[in-house]
Order: sequence, then C-alpha cells, then structure tokens
Amino acid sequence: MATVLEEIVERKKADLPELKARYPRAATMTLPLSKRSLEHSLRYGSGFILECKKASPSKGLIRQDFDPKALAAIYQQYASGISVLTDEPYFQGHPDYLAAVAQSVKVPVLMKDFFIDPFQVRLARYLGADAILLMLSVLDDASYLALAEEAQKLNLDILTEVATPGERDRAVKLGARIIGINNRNLHDMTIDLARTEQLAKAIPEDRVVISESGIKTHSDVKRLKAVAKGFLVGSELMSKHDVNLACRQLVLGEHKVCGLTKAADAKAAYDAGATYGGLIFAGKSPRAVTEAEAATIKAGAPLAYVGVFVDAPAEQVAAIADRLGLFAVQLHGNEDAAYVAALRGKTQAQIWKACTVDAVPALAVDRLVVDSQHQGQFGGTGATFDWAKLPQDAAVPLMLAGGLGPDNVQSAQDVPGIIGLDLNSKLELAPGVKDPALIQKTFQLMRQA
Repeated sequence: MATVLEEIVERKKADLPELKARYPRAATMTLPLSKRSLEHSLRYGSGFILECKKASPSKGLIRQDFDPKALAAIYQQYASGISVLTDEPYFQGHPDYLAAVAQSVKVPVLMKDFFIDPFQVRLARYLGADAILLMLSVLDDASYLALAEEAQKLNLDILTEVATPGERDRAVKLGARIIGINNRNLHDMTIDLARTEQLAKAIPEDRVVISESGIKTHSDVKRLKAVAKGFLVGSELMSKHDVNLACRQLVLGEHKVCGLTKAADAKAAYDAGATYGGLIFAGKSPRAVTEAEAATIKAGAPLAYVGVFVDAPAEQVAAIADRLGLFAVQLHGNEDAAYVAALRGKTQAQIWKACTVDAVPALAVDRLVVDSQHQGQFGGTGATFDWAKLPQDAAVPLMLAGGLGPDNVQSAQDVPGIIGLDLNSKLELAPGVKDPALIQKTFQLMRQA
C-alpha cells in the first residue's frame, strides 16, 4: 500500500499537464529575478517562516475562514518569511494564493509544494515566490540538482527538506544553504521534535537550520533554538481564532506588562508585542486604578487583561472581572484553597496566583506568577531573585516576575520552565508612569535574543 507521501507525488505527476496548460506563460516568458532573499532574512530576522495552510492530509480542514492575504498581513509583523501551501488535492491550496500573498507583503515568500519538475520552479517565480521547497524524500540527487539549477537562474532560494540522517548528509553534500528538518514522518504522519535535535548536530554552522512541523509553543522554540536558526509553523497558527495573538505568543512568549495606568501605555505594550496587560486594583499600590480607569485603559489596546487583587472579597473580584471582561485575575495576597474554590464558582476568568520562589503553593489555579520579595515587600520592588530556584515540575504554567527590564530580559526569557515574563517597574519613568521607549526597547531585545 502506498504511503501518503507516495500517493501525493503520484498525483502531482498526473496533474502536471493540467498545471502547465493552466499557466502557459510561466514556461515561456522572461521572468524577473527575485530580489527578496529568504536566507538573508532568516539569518538577520526573527527566523520564523509562518505558513498559510488551509488543510492537511492528517488534520483535514484546519481553517474555515482562510484568507491568505489577511493572514500574510499579520504574519509579516513577526516573520522572516511567509510560506504558502499551493497543493490543491491534499492541502486545499492554490497557486493563486501564493500570487496574492507575494503581491501584498515585503518579506520573502516561499512556495511550499511537492516539486518534481522544472516547470514548477518557473511557476513559483511567475507567481511571485522568492523561495521554493525541495524535499529529499521525494527527489534523487540528479532531480534535485536540475531543480536547483532552475531556481538559481531565477535567484530563488531553496529550503531543502530532510527527515533522516541520510537525507541530511545528502543535503550537506548537495550544497543546500537552508536545511529544513521535518519533525513529521511523512510516511506515517507522526511527529517527534527530537528529530531536529538529532539531525542538526552534523550540519555545518554556515548553513541555516530550520525546524519544521509540530512546533506549537514558545517553549518548543526555546527548546530547539540551540540547534535551529529558524522555525516553520503553520497548522498550529491556522487552528487559532486569534492568529495575531497566537503569533506573538509563539514568537515572543506570553509576556505581561503590569501596572498600566493609561490607555496609551496599553497601546505601547500591545504594539511592542505583549500578550497581557496588568491592571492593579490594590489600593495601596502607586499603580492602582479604579474600575472606571481600568475600562478606559482597556479600550486603548486589545490585550488580554489581568486584574491584580490583594485579599479582596471573592465576590468583589468576580464582579469586577466580569464587568470588565478580564482574561484573568491575579491574586497577590494570602488567598488560600478555599478562597480559590469560591472564586472559581463566581467567574469565568482564569485565576492566577502570585508567589515567591520559596513558597510555591499547591493551589488549583491556572497559572503561578513567581515574584521577588525584598525587605518584607512582595512584588513591585524592582528586585530579582535566584531564577535557578524555579521549580521544573510545576503542575501549572509559570510566569517570571521581579526586576525584569532591558538589562536582563534576554537571559530571563531563556529561564527553563517559564512561559512568559511579567514586566512592571523597570519599564517606568516613575511608579505608574510607563515609558513607551523602554517598553519598545525591552521587547525588541527579546525579539533579538
């Protein structure tokens, strides 16, 4: 019985005559050379290739409201390149999707298909592609070189895909500049991220290594970035309702700017790449806001907002959360299991609990925010703590807080076991007065790391 990959390739061969008839000018006209280099963009940009992918053989239809131009407009805010799947029978793609994307973005565009004929290479450039995917699981060396020669004539970069040690060695010998390691076994569709870790070790350092398939979270990115320069992600983003939010969480992590007091600060945090905005309802805090002020701040940017409370009655917390439509409430006092249980029954918002690294509670919360304690003051001190003490086996996701800013975020975001940073006082000119330039600088440093 033929594997899925073998079936796709045979169908591709059968469909070639119709494809050539549909786009006859691609074979005959003088095509302009590509001026957008995917390799350069990967080396000096974010390293992400984000993919427009409507369906797949393993998942079926992934995105009902598939609008490649709209997706590309979001992607180019985060990506070094945009991949467009053009295979029609198995991925519900279309060559015209590629043309629409290529005309609407400034970043390089990759045509992702099963290339077996030089005509397809010319078609890629005809449609506006700057790079193509060549799969060594499909091509022998002679076929690869023939397609690569055609690509070189058109100044197209090549993402050479491998999935086995033998294919990796062939890619290196063939001179592939960008080598994509597919974590998916295309014969049985299983995924193993360890494939990137195993195969990347023998690839020369002057090549660009891309990890493909199965990358779902920023934690996956953190795991693999020691061996991979970039990441190709499609299905995970396509499955999300809010693609913009999914992109920023994937590329940057789930970071929060807390202590917002103005709508302009919320916008600055969102524009920089934050996922969450923190609104403090603890009256003693210099960053405290009223419910009315919080509503005004919330209108400033589409962040997921987190209300911070200290030993407030559960009924009050739930009421504010529901009236403001908060994504989460963060408990920063002595709230115990009974309090959490009572609050859980009163609101749909997530429940987060702040704690110190020396007293991580076993509570039924959605997230823990591990903060510093300095001279008896818990949180808001601008001080850090020993990150090596963070638990690696926490039952819920962890966020890191305490003294985080431009001077240490690059190392902080690489701390094992966390999904994001909680930023506050080091982004300020004075307590409660955020500095948009500091916010932008801090997130830019995280992007560069």
